[in-house]
Amino acid sequence: MRTPNIPIDRNGFAYLLLLLLIAVSLSAAEMPSGPKQVPRMQVIPMPYHQASFQRDGVELSRYHFGPGLHRPFLFPVAGPSGRSLTRMGHPHDPQSHSHHNSVWISHHDIDGTNFWSDSGKGRIRHKRIVNYEDADKQAYLVAENEWVRDDGKVLLLETRRVTALGLPDSEWLLTVDMQFKAKDRTITLGKTPFGMIGVRMVKTIGVNDGGGTIRNSEGAVNEKEVFWKRAKWVDYSGAITNDKLEGITLFDHPDNPNFPSHFHVRNDGWMGASLTFDGPREIQPDKPLRLRYGLYIHSDMKTAETIEARWKQFAEIRPAGAKDRKPD
Repeated sequence: MRTPNIPIDRNGFAYLLLLLLIAVSLSAAEMPSGPKQVPRMQVIPMPYHQASFQRDGVELSRYHFGPGLHRPFLFPVAGPSGRSLTRMGHPHDPQSHSHHNSVWISHHDIDGTNFWSDSGKGRIRHKRIVNYEDADKQAYLVAENEWVRDDGKVLLLETRRVTALGLPDSEWLLTVDMQFKAKDRTITLGKTPFGMIGVRMVKTIGVNDGGGTIRNSEGAVNEKEVFWKRAKWVDYSGAITNDKLEGITLFDHPDNPNFPSHFHVRNDGWMGASLTFDGPREIQPDKPLRLRYGLYIHSDMKTAETIEARWKQFAEIRPAGAKDRKPD
């Protein structure tokens, strides 16, 4: 069958050409312009109630929040060498120190209930992950927790943001932001050196086991000088391999209510910032408590000047809702 010849005048040809150009433009608009930039820093949801913080696909740390845990925690915490600078439990007393979960948040006395020890009657129960966020410089997750007594009574509602911030030379900064709300009445955080944050260092970095070194912002060295002293930061550094030194500096933030914190630090390889060392603290239903701590994960035995410069950068990061003031 022959196709009939249909004459098209110049106006008709122009109209057909316009239709063709429109069709091509629409097709081009629907086509992707190319892949988006892949964020260097990512937090990846994992099986069994875990989330992996990664830089360029390499894990830096993992957040554990399973329903069977006494509390959420972070493990490992990898240094620039790729090895974890923290461990689970005391190297010589794992049974009674089973609560030493690498990096953890807890407190010994919340309205008389012990949330610190695994044998205590309090439990920090993960409620939900609010969101995960990836970016080139940092990745973070936001989680909601309930601080619950063994009779089911919820004492505190906590919103926690955990952030991994990439630094040069494979170093990084881990920050933990928390907001605590009393559910229906004033809650008292009792006087104790245990809480809010604890860090259990790997065995080879401990002063006793590995010959590591503790230093604080005031120039004190090791447990005898650092124990229960106020400081802006405490650093724990030592050998991670036979030819590499690495460490973690625990930062207190100037907007925390007891800044500079007393630090509970031991030569056996653990350190913590003590929120209520010098006395109890109340959380009223209409006045949430906001806290921020940082961990500078670094190579070498950094000079005090280098650590101080990193602390000042951390101190400029303002927790949500904090007063806008500069560190001293």
